[in-house]
Amino acid sequence: MSEGEDISDAQLIAAAKSGERRAFDELVARHVPRLLILATRMLSNEADAQDAVQNAMASAWLALHRFDEARSVAPWLTTITLNKCRDAMRARRLRNIFGFEADDRGVTVADPHPGQDSQMADRQALALVREEITRLPSNLKEPFVLVTFDGRSQAEAAQILGITEKAVETRIYRARARLKERFAKS
Repeated sequence: MSEGEDISDAQLIAAAKSGERRAFDELVARHVPRLLILATRMLSNEADAQDAVQNAMASAWLALHRFDEARSVAPWLTTITLNKCRDAMRARRLRNIFGFEADDRGVTVADPHPGQDSQMADRQALALVREEITRLPSNLKEPFVLVTFDGRSQAEAAQILGITEKAVETRIYRARARLKERFAKS
């Protein structure tokens, strides 16, 4: 398989299905940066996001023979990644319920440089936004993150999540309303 961006995802999938591991590696290299951003937004923890994406790519490799080449690769990989994020969130909830790990996501470290009060305030506000997004129920968080941060259209998000475009629109509206309500109280 020759290297280069001129090779389409479909060609890479076909080559990977025929046993070319480097083709799958190139496909992963194209999509992992976007998937890491998505997983980080979903899990609010970079280490958990990396684990989720790594698990998603392993699952994609194992399920490659079932992939319908008439479909686009990006939504397929996104769906697998979202499923791995859901698994991670369920595991995190169980660990927290049984007290197996402390929740330190709310810890912020101040900027050590004097005179950086506005940057510190911005970082704290950003951390608060991330925390509030994390607290959204999955049915609101997933379409919100896909459209707002992953840059998906509502139609793409609907296809990935297996719901209607109107449901995506409604859930995004509700997510934004909840976030606005929570910040109005602050």
